Amino acid sequence: MAQNSLVFTIQFDKEPIMRLILICIALTGALVSPALAHTGVGQANSFTSGIAHPLNGLDHILAMVAVGLWAVLVGGRAIWVWPMAFVGTMLAGFAAAALGLQMPYVEPAIWSSIIILGLLVAFAVKAPVWVGAAIAALFAFFHGHVHGTEATAASLIPYAAGFALATAGLHAAGIALGLFAERSLGKLALRAMGALAVLSGIALTAG
Repeated sequence: MAQNSLVFTIQFDKEPIMRLILICIALTGALVSPALAHTGVGQANSFTSGIAHPLNGLDHILAMVAVGLWAVLVGGRAIWVWPMAFVGTMLAGFAAAALGLQMPYVEPAIWSSIIILGLLVAFAVKAPVWVGAAIAALFAFFHGHVHGTEATAASLIPYAAGFALATAGLHAAGIALGLFAERSLGKLALRAMGALAVLSGIALTAG
């Protein structure tokens, strides 16, 4: 148990943090409208449009920056493992969609990713590296699936390269922002950013 009562450490034999995550998933799933919000950003047929897609969606930006913020809070290998897990699994989700695999609740999963990742930052949840990587990968698959449904068959590779690069850049921005906030203002400011992500995610679900 951490000294600060508001900072949690995942201990599978003592701390029920996984229950908190499951409750968050259930609550956000109830809040999210099942209507699809992604209808394509321009023509998904080039490297440039691949870069533009994550940058044109506030949902993508918030989720990917939140991964970087959470990684900074945990520190160590999480700073590079979690963004890599996100990008790698996102590409897998993209490939699955490009091959025609249909997934239910893609949009609810994306909205939920913003709220849950924001909560993990706001509560400074100290997850083991592999648990954080699994959470990031879970959400990344759905983010990638959205990209895959919007790509044209003739441009899969350049489009995928573009959004993978943009995603890595958003993770890097989240890490840089988190490091700056932590060193200049303290962990409380960083956690406040997580709270703002939660509120933004809820607002997006209601929009």
